[in-house]
Amino acid sequence: MHFLVRAKILAAIAVALSIAPALAQRQQVTVLCSTDQSWCELAAKDFEAETGIKVLQVRKATGEALAQLRAEAANPKTDLWWGGTGDPFLQAAEVGLLDPYRPAYLNDLHGWAVRQYALSGNLVGGFYTSAIGFGWNEDVLKKKHLAAPKCWADLVDPKYKGEIETSHPGSSGTGYTILAGLVQMMGEDAAFDYLKRLHRNVTQYTRSGTAQAKSVAKGEVGIGVSFIFGFENERQQGFTMVKSAAPCEGTSYEVGGIALVKGSRNREAAKRYYDWLMSPAGQSLGAKANSLQVPANKTFKPDPKIPSIDNVRLLKYDFEKYGKAAERKRLIERWEREVNSLPR
Repeated sequence: MHFLVRAKILAAIAVALSIAPALAQRQQVTVLCSTDQSWCELAAKDFEAETGIKVLQVRKATGEALAQLRAEAANPKTDLWWGGTGDPFLQAAEVGLLDPYRPAYLNDLHGWAVRQYALSGNLVGGFYTSAIGFGWNEDVLKKKHLAAPKCWADLVDPKYKGEIETSHPGSSGTGYTILAGLVQMMGEDAAFDYLKRLHRNVTQYTRSGTAQAKSVAKGEVGIGVSFIFGFENERQQGFTMVKSAAPCEGTSYEVGGIALVKGSRNREAAKRYYDWLMSPAGQSLGAKANSLQVPANKTFKPDPKIPSIDNVRLLKYDFEKYGKAAERKRLIERWEREVNSLPR
């Protein structure tokens, strides 16, 4: 009897020891996600369920994600960074924080996505695109007898004092896309004169560029300046008083980024997540998560909820110049010195 018990115990230990290495070797990937929280969460959940790879993912605005990668440079803890405006990705590439990756499926992607690979020496891929515009709450504006803005020039009218919310260009890639776009459209000095006048009407600069749509939907502000898709999503969620438009003079746009982090510890798992995010399975999750950017992968039919940018007057945005770290730093420092320091 004792022999049988002892044999069973030894067999159980053997099984446990055989399982332990498999558990210890379970793959994982550490990730920064800079798109909408809902898409970040859904992607991590679905990829983990499909592959068994554990996704340790944190959502951070692009400016904050870039700051984290800089701080970790000597001892990288992040494997993959995806979503959010592309300029901070290009800045990370420039200062040596990323590793090149040229996927085999480039022909499956739109030209604007492929151009990001070419522009960055394959350090940054184009993940999605969307345009900057205005959103407003018709109920709030009607109560205050205010017309909706249609052009950049409208936003500096004193009647909108305290009615506009936008994002901080230092922490938010959206905010930087707005700043760099105005500089390219108006010329730098004229753009800063414009931003000083706009500052008088701004109620706050949020850390994240995705906050404006919800602030407008809740009626906390009358007008938001951000990516158009965010306002359109709120409208589709039942906030029918939320309307949006692209500025009449033209506007900047983003090509969202995706990149492998230099010196990452879980390279194979990071590549698998990267490829999955760029596939129809990963790209289609945006609309399912009510994140309505135009996907980079062109091999599937995008959700009809996604607003078209075909009729938006897009600037010829110079990603190479304004994606450089020194240019970003210079413009943000000038904005802090000449705009954000002013009273409102």
